[in-house]
Amino acid sequence: MARLGIQKVHVGAKDTNCYLVTCTQTQETVVIDAGDDPAKIQQQLGSLPVRWLVFTHAHPGHVGAKDALKAATGAPTAMHLADATANLKSADRYLAHGDSLPFGTFALEVLATPGHSPGGLSFKVGNHLFTGDTLMAGRIGRVDLPGSSPQQLAMSLHAGLMTLPDNTVVYPGHGPNTTIGTERIQNPFLRLR
Repeated sequence: MARLGIQKVHVGAKDTNCYLVTCTQTQETVVIDAGDDPAKIQQQLGSLPVRWLVFTHAHPGHVGAKDALKAATGAPTAMHLADATANLKSADRYLAHGDSLPFGTFALEVLATPGHSPGGLSFKVGNHLFTGDTLMAGRIGRVDLPGSSPQQLAMSLHAGLMTLPDNTVVYPGHGPNTTIGTERIQNPFLRLR
């Protein structure tokens, strides 16, 4: 029976969480937010075949190793068009809400979660949720950056991520893992005013 392997790699000056999500049966791997330090990410990958290089958003700390890893692995890159356009980045595939990216016996479900950036995405597989800078333990993404929107972020959180089950494990772009249930209770930014 295939299981999911998840490795976290800390990269770059902003200590971004890059994730290697692997189908243990086929070894096919998705790299989420290759932000920097491509050699460090490649070392962690070893001989794992990379199926996708995906990005929650296109801020520099989350896409810095994109081109180097694409060159090294041959894997296609994927992000939302709005972020690619806003941040002068390109991708092989532009993602929209509801898209599905197959790898091994699993598929990464694409959730549109704009707000921190215009094309912010989260990725879900099973009860594992990769949120980039949309939702982190005890905090949410900044909304004082070009292209960010407090209203959009509130919608992404309250009408989107907070509708997921409490036992959904959150793998954020920075800091420790958490759960939807924990954030629903403890995150001061999620309390409805």
